[in-house]
Amino acid sequence: MRVFAGVIAAALAGAAAQGQTILPDPVAGVEVEMGTQAGLDAWVEGFRPRALAAGVAASTFDAALRGVAFDPKVVERDRNQNEFSKTIWDYLDTAVSEDRVALGLKAIARNRALLERIEAEYGVEKEVVAAVWGLESAYGTYRGDLPVLGSLATLAYEGRRGAFFEKELIAALKIVQGGHVERFDGSWAGASGHTQFMPSSWERFAVDFDGDGKKNLWGDDPADALASTANYLRYWGWVKGQPWGVEVTLPQGFDYDQTTERVVKPVLDWQALGVRLVGGADLPEHGPGSILLPGGH
Repeated sequence: MRVFAGVIAAALAGAAAQGQTILPDPVAGVEVEMGTQAGLDAWVEGFRPRALAAGVAASTFDAALRGVAFDPKVVERDRNQNEFSKTIWDYLDTAVSEDRVALGLKAIARNRALLERIEAEYGVEKEVVAAVWGLESAYGTYRGDLPVLGSLATLAYEGRRGAFFEKELIAALKIVQGGHVERFDGSWAGASGHTQFMPSSWERFAVDFDGDGKKNLWGDDPADALASTANYLRYWGWVKGQPWGVEVTLPQGFDYDQTTERVVKPVLDWQALGVRLVGGADLPEHGPGSILLPGGH
């Protein structure tokens, strides 16, 4: 079981004089230039041949990216993600609030027949699918309000993870080209729909569960999105009845170099090192696993 979880000043002055936005980079600890609308326009022109070579039709590309706007807020949010700027405890207090759990029970009751069909088809518990749905879009009530193509184009042009977002933008263009949705909004990072799939995940895992010929993760009917989520989890090794992880205690003097997903040991080996469940019970046997410390030592 895997436990998931002077020279600079001159350059900045020159960038500011050219109308470029300047942001602090929390990773490098220095300020960096962000980009401009003119820069994005030029990038789109250079990107066009690569997108066409990847299978995007010229008509799709031109219609979808004509007038695409550079969004500095998208870049800023890329550099200040909650998952990396909050402690695990603060993050979980928000992500797994009492209200979200209560709404989840109602969502399961309201969609029980659909979720039971998905569970039977993909072997992923309805509660797990509902939990993902709740975390990603508050059970469909907030699916994002930023244009996905614009966000992805901004991030691909901005360059910090340019190659990654360029591939996602090509995948998003193919969603439109395939007629699955005319336009779609999502998060600043380009994730969208009821369970916030990135476009590349749509390509690999989206299913047409309602049989209408489209893999629509964005409409009011959540069937395709929830089934696609179960399909995603099944592909990555979800085993029905097996927990994603368990909370453990570590003995005094434990070697913290062992607490990484790169170290995988059988349960008996962890047991021999003094690892126990909270409360002192023996570890359950769910196969080899790793130990993570999301809050640090």
